[in-house]
Amino acid sequence: MPELPEVETIVKGLKALISGSKIVKVKVKEPRLIAFPGAADFIDGLTDREILMVRRRGKYILFDLVGDKTMVVHLRMTGRLLVKPRAAVYDKHTYIIFELDNSDDLRFNNSRKFGRLYLIDRCNEQPAGGLASLGPEPLAEDFSEDIFSERLSSRKGNIKALLLNQNFIAGLGNIYTDEALFRAGISPFRDAASLSQPEISKLYQGIRLVLQEGIKAGGTSFSDYRNALGEKGLFQNQLSVYQQTGHACLNCGQEIRKVKLAGRGTHYCPSCQQ
Repeated sequence: MPELPEVETIVKGLKALISGSKIVKVKVKEPRLIAFPGAADFIDGLTDREILMVRRRGKYILFDLVGDKTMVVHLRMTGRLLVKPRAAVYDKHTYIIFELDNSDDLRFNNSRKFGRLYLIDRCNEQPAGGLASLGPEPLAEDFSEDIFSERLSSRKGNIKALLLNQNFIAGLGNIYTDEALFRAGISPFRDAASLSQPEISKLYQGIRLVLQEGIKAGGTSFSDYRNALGEKGLFQNQLSVYQQTGHACLNCGQEIRKVKLAGRGTHYCPSCQQ
Protein backbone atom coordinates (compact mmCIF):
# COMPACT_ATOMS: atom_id res chain seq x y z
CA MET A 1 0.00 0.00 0.00
CA PRO A 2 1.36 3.47 -0.80
CA GLU A 3 2.53 5.23 2.34
CA LEU A 4 3.04 8.90 3.15
CA PRO A 5 5.99 9.53 0.76
CA GLU A 6 4.27 7.80 -2.16
CA VAL A 7 0.99 9.64 -1.61
CA GLU A 8 2.81 12.94 -1.14
CA THR A 9 4.67 12.37 -4.42
CA ILE A 10 1.39 11.65 -6.24
CA VAL A 11 -0.19 14.78 -4.74
CA LYS A 12 2.72 16.97 -5.82
CA GLY A 13 2.40 15.67 -9.36
CA LEU A 14 -1.36 16.14 -9.46
CA LYS A 15 -1.08 19.69 -8.12
CA ALA A 16 1.15 20.62 -11.03
CA LEU A 17 -0.93 18.80 -13.63
CA ILE A 18 -4.59 19.36 -12.80
CA SER A 19 -5.06 22.15 -10.23
CA GLY A 20 -7.53 24.63 -11.67
CA SER A 21 -8.93 22.12 -14.16
CA LYS A 22 -12.65 21.47 -14.39
CA ILE A 23 -14.11 17.96 -14.37
CA VAL A 24 -16.46 17.92 -17.38
CA LYS A 25 -17.44 14.26 -17.34
CA VAL A 26 -17.12 11.26 -15.01
CA LYS A 27 -17.22 7.65 -16.17
CA VAL A 28 -17.62 4.92 -13.56
CA LYS A 29 -16.98 1.40 -14.83
CA GLU A 30 -16.87 -0.23 -11.40
CA PRO A 31 -19.49 1.32 -9.07
CA ARG A 32 -18.37 -0.65 -6.01
CA LEU A 33 -15.21 1.48 -5.86
CA ILE A 34 -17.41 4.45 -4.93
CA ALA A 35 -17.82 4.07 -1.18
CA PHE A 36 -19.86 7.25 -0.60
CA PRO A 37 -22.35 8.39 -1.81
CA GLY A 38 -23.89 6.19 -4.52
CA ALA A 39 -22.32 6.23 -7.99
CA ALA A 40 -25.04 8.44 -9.51
CA ASP A 41 -24.70 11.11 -6.81
CA PHE A 42 -20.91 10.83 -7.02
CA ILE A 43 -20.99 11.55 -10.76
CA ASP A 44 -23.53 14.35 -10.41
CA GLY A 45 -21.59 16.00 -7.57
CA LEU A 46 -18.33 16.06 -9.53
CA THR A 47 -19.51 17.04 -13.01
CA ASP A 48 -18.64 20.64 -13.94
CA ARG A 49 -16.70 21.15 -10.71
CA GLU A 50 -13.33 22.92 -10.73
CA ILE A 51 -10.46 21.36 -8.77
CA LEU A 52 -9.25 24.08 -6.41
CA MET A 53 -6.57 22.14 -4.58
CA VAL A 54 -5.05 18.68 -4.26
CA ARG A 55 -3.72 17.78 -0.82
CA ARG A 56 -2.77 14.83 1.35
CA ARG A 57 -3.93 13.66 4.77
CA GLY A 58 -2.22 10.50 5.97
CA LYS A 59 -2.52 8.06 3.07
CA TYR A 60 -5.58 9.80 1.62
CA ILE A 61 -5.61 12.10 -1.41
CA LEU A 62 -8.09 14.97 -1.20
CA PHE A 63 -9.42 17.05 -4.09
CA ASP A 64 -11.06 20.24 -2.84
CA LEU A 65 -13.65 21.39 -5.36
CA VAL A 66 -15.40 24.68 -6.02
CA GLY A 67 -18.21 24.87 -3.51
CA ASP A 68 -18.11 22.82 -0.33
CA LYS A 69 -17.27 19.37 -1.67
CA THR A 70 -14.10 17.27 -1.42
CA MET A 71 -13.37 14.08 -3.31
CA VAL A 72 -11.33 11.67 -1.20
CA VAL A 73 -9.29 8.83 -2.72
CA HIS A 74 -7.71 5.96 -0.79
CA LEU A 75 -5.48 3.98 -3.13
CA ARG A 76 -5.03 0.98 -0.84
CA MET A 77 -2.88 -1.80 -2.30
CA THR A 78 -2.95 -1.35 -6.07
CA GLY A 79 -4.66 1.95 -6.77
CA ARG A 80 -3.14 4.47 -9.18
CA LEU A 81 -4.17 7.99 -10.13
CA LEU A 82 -2.72 8.80 -13.54
CA VAL A 83 -3.02 11.84 -15.78
CA LYS A 84 -3.31 10.73 -19.40
CA PRO A 85 -4.17 12.37 -22.73
CA ARG A 86 -7.81 11.64 -23.54
CA ALA A 87 -6.76 9.82 -26.71
CA ALA A 88 -4.57 7.36 -24.75
CA VAL A 89 -5.85 3.79 -24.69
CA TYR A 90 -7.45 2.74 -21.39
CA ASP A 91 -5.54 0.26 -19.27
CA LYS A 92 -7.67 -2.85 -18.62
CA HIS A 93 -7.80 -1.93 -14.94
CA THR A 94 -8.99 1.66 -15.54
CA TYR A 95 -12.30 1.80 -13.70
CA ILE A 96 -13.02 5.50 -13.12
CA ILE A 97 -12.26 8.30 -15.56
CA PHE A 98 -12.48 12.02 -14.87
CA GLU A 99 -12.45 13.92 -18.15
CA LEU A 100 -10.95 17.38 -17.69
CA ASP A 101 -11.50 20.57 -19.66
CA ASN A 102 -7.92 20.56 -20.98
CA SER A 103 -8.33 17.33 -23.02
CA ASP A 104 -6.57 15.24 -20.36
CA ASP A 105 -8.08 12.53 -18.17
CA LEU A 106 -7.49 11.75 -14.53
CA ARG A 107 -7.79 7.96 -14.46
CA PHE A 108 -8.19 5.69 -11.46
CA ASN A 109 -6.63 2.28 -12.06
CA ASN A 110 -7.07 -0.46 -9.49
CA SER A 111 -6.19 -4.01 -10.50
CA ARG A 112 -7.38 -5.63 -7.26
CA LYS A 113 -10.31 -3.25 -6.77
CA PHE A 114 -9.45 -2.47 -3.13
CA GLY A 115 -9.25 1.31 -3.59
CA ARG A 116 -12.13 3.51 -2.51
CA LEU A 117 -13.43 6.96 -3.48
CA TYR A 118 -15.70 9.28 -1.53
CA LEU A 119 -17.42 12.60 -2.21
CA ILE A 120 -18.01 14.41 1.05
CA ASP A 121 -18.92 17.80 2.45
CA ARG A 122 -15.63 19.48 3.30
CA CYS A 123 -16.81 20.17 6.84
CA ASN A 124 -17.70 16.51 7.52
CA GLU A 125 -15.03 13.85 7.07
CA GLN A 126 -16.97 11.08 8.80
CA PRO A 127 -18.26 9.32 5.65
CA ALA A 128 -14.70 8.96 4.27
CA GLY A 129 -13.45 5.77 5.91
CA GLY A 130 -10.89 6.47 8.65
CA LEU A 131 -10.08 10.01 7.49
CA ALA A 132 -11.77 11.71 10.44
CA SER A 133 -9.90 9.66 13.06
CA LEU A 134 -6.34 10.03 11.74
CA GLY A 135 -3.56 10.91 14.14
CA PRO A 136 -1.11 13.80 13.68
CA GLU A 137 1.01 14.25 10.58
CA PRO A 138 4.60 13.20 11.39
CA LEU A 139 6.16 15.90 9.18
CA ALA A 140 3.92 18.74 10.34
CA GLU A 141 5.66 21.70 11.96
CA ASP A 142 3.42 21.45 15.01
CA PHE A 143 4.20 17.73 15.56
CA SER A 144 7.04 18.19 18.02
CA GLU A 145 9.20 15.65 19.79
CA ASP A 146 7.45 16.58 23.04
CA ILE A 147 4.05 15.75 21.54
CA PHE A 148 5.39 12.45 20.19
CA SER A 149 6.81 11.59 23.61
CA GLU A 150 3.56 12.48 25.36
CA ARG A 151 1.52 10.30 23.00
CA LEU A 152 3.88 7.37 23.53
CA SER A 153 3.75 7.61 27.31
CA SER A 154 0.13 6.48 27.52
CA ARG A 155 0.41 3.57 25.08
CA LYS A 156 1.08 -0.12 25.60
CA GLY A 157 2.00 -2.86 23.17
CA ASN A 158 4.93 -3.24 20.78
CA ILE A 159 6.23 -0.17 19.04
CA LYS A 160 5.88 -1.63 15.54
CA ALA A 161 2.11 -2.12 15.90
CA LEU A 162 1.69 1.33 17.42
CA LEU A 163 3.48 3.11 14.58
CA LEU A 164 1.26 1.30 12.07
CA ASN A 165 -1.85 2.54 13.90
CA GLN A 166 -3.17 5.42 11.78
CA ASN A 167 -5.02 6.83 14.79
CA PHE A 168 -1.71 7.23 16.60
CA ILE A 169 0.26 8.76 13.73
CA ALA A 170 -0.87 9.24 10.14
CA GLY A 171 0.86 7.95 7.04
CA LEU A 172 3.33 5.34 8.26
CA GLY A 173 3.15 1.83 6.86
CA ASN A 174 5.33 -1.25 6.87
CA ILE A 175 8.22 0.11 4.80
CA TYR A 176 8.91 3.35 6.61
CA THR A 177 8.16 1.93 10.06
CA ASP A 178 10.80 -0.78 9.62
CA GLU A 179 13.28 1.76 8.26
CA ALA A 180 12.63 4.29 11.04
CA LEU A 181 13.05 1.69 13.78
CA PHE A 182 16.34 0.61 12.22
CA ARG A 183 17.57 4.22 12.06
CA ALA A 184 16.71 4.61 15.73
CA GLY A 185 18.31 1.30 16.74
CA ILE A 186 15.05 0.14 18.37
CA SER A 187 13.74 -3.41 18.21
CA PRO A 188 10.25 -3.69 16.71
CA PHE A 189 9.41 -6.04 19.63
CA ARG A 190 9.94 -3.33 22.27
CA ASP A 191 7.01 -2.20 24.35
CA ALA A 192 6.23 1.40 23.45
CA ALA A 193 6.07 2.47 27.09
CA SER A 194 9.57 1.08 27.74
CA LEU A 195 11.37 3.56 25.46
CA SER A 196 13.71 5.99 27.18
CA GLN A 197 13.69 9.66 26.30
CA PRO A 198 16.90 9.37 24.22
CA GLU A 199 15.32 6.45 22.32
CA ILE A 200 12.13 8.44 21.73
CA SER A 201 14.22 11.29 20.38
CA LYS A 202 16.08 8.95 18.00
CA LEU A 203 12.80 7.42 16.82
CA TYR A 204 11.20 10.82 16.27
CA GLN A 205 14.15 11.92 14.18
CA GLY A 206 14.29 8.56 12.40
CA ILE A 207 10.63 8.74 11.36
CA ARG A 208 10.98 12.24 9.98
CA LEU A 209 14.25 11.47 8.23
CA VAL A 210 13.10 8.35 6.37
CA LEU A 211 9.87 10.04 5.32
CA GLN A 212 11.74 13.08 3.99
CA GLU A 213 14.21 10.85 2.15
CA GLY A 214 11.33 8.79 0.73
CA ILE A 215 9.64 11.92 -0.60
CA LYS A 216 12.90 13.18 -2.10
CA ALA A 217 13.32 9.83 -3.91
CA GLY A 218 9.77 9.90 -5.23
CA GLY A 219 8.60 7.01 -3.04
CA THR A 220 9.26 3.28 -3.04
CA SER A 221 8.28 1.11 -6.04
CA PHE A 222 8.34 -2.68 -5.79
CA SER A 223 5.30 -3.55 -7.90
CA ASP A 224 2.22 -1.33 -8.14
CA TYR A 225 3.12 2.16 -6.97
CA ARG A 226 3.56 4.83 -9.67
CA ASN A 227 3.40 8.62 -9.53
CA ALA A 228 0.83 10.70 -11.43
CA LEU A 229 2.77 10.27 -14.67
CA GLY A 230 3.15 6.52 -14.26
CA GLU A 231 6.80 6.69 -13.17
CA LYS A 232 8.43 4.55 -10.48
CA GLY A 233 9.96 5.90 -7.28
CA LEU A 234 13.59 5.25 -6.33
CA PHE A 235 13.62 4.82 -2.55
CA GLN A 236 13.75 1.01 -2.91
CA ASN A 237 17.42 1.55 -3.80
CA GLN A 238 18.09 3.16 -0.40
CA LEU A 239 16.37 0.69 1.94
CA SER A 240 18.40 -0.63 4.87
CA VAL A 241 16.20 -3.44 6.20
CA TYR A 242 12.85 -3.61 4.41
CA GLN A 243 12.91 -6.46 1.85
CA GLN A 244 16.59 -7.03 2.71
CA THR A 245 16.08 -10.42 4.39
CA GLY A 246 19.30 -12.42 4.40
CA HIS A 247 21.44 -9.47 3.32
CA ALA A 248 24.20 -8.10 5.53
CA CYS A 249 23.31 -5.14 7.74
CA LEU A 250 24.92 -1.97 6.41
CA ASN A 251 26.03 -1.05 9.93
CA CYS A 252 27.31 -4.29 11.47
CA GLY A 253 27.24 -7.02 8.84
CA GLN A 254 24.72 -9.16 10.75
CA GLU A 255 22.10 -10.87 8.60
CA ILE A 256 18.80 -8.98 8.30
CA ARG A 257 15.87 -11.04 9.58
CA LYS A 258 12.18 -11.10 8.80
CA VAL A 259 9.43 -12.15 11.21
CA LYS A 260 5.68 -11.68 11.37
CA LEU A 261 4.76 -9.04 13.93
CA ALA A 262 1.52 -7.10 14.31
CA GLY A 263 0.23 -9.15 11.40
CA ARG A 264 2.89 -7.77 9.08
CA GLY A 265 6.24 -8.93 7.75
CA THR A 266 8.81 -7.11 9.87
CA HIS A 267 12.45 -6.61 8.89
CA TYR A 268 15.18 -5.80 11.39
CA CYS A 269 18.81 -6.28 12.36
CA PRO A 270 19.08 -8.48 15.50
CA SER A 271 22.38 -6.85 16.42
CA CYS A 272 21.62 -3.16 15.85
CA GLN A 273 18.07 -3.45 17.16
CA GLN A 274 18.44 -5.56 20.30
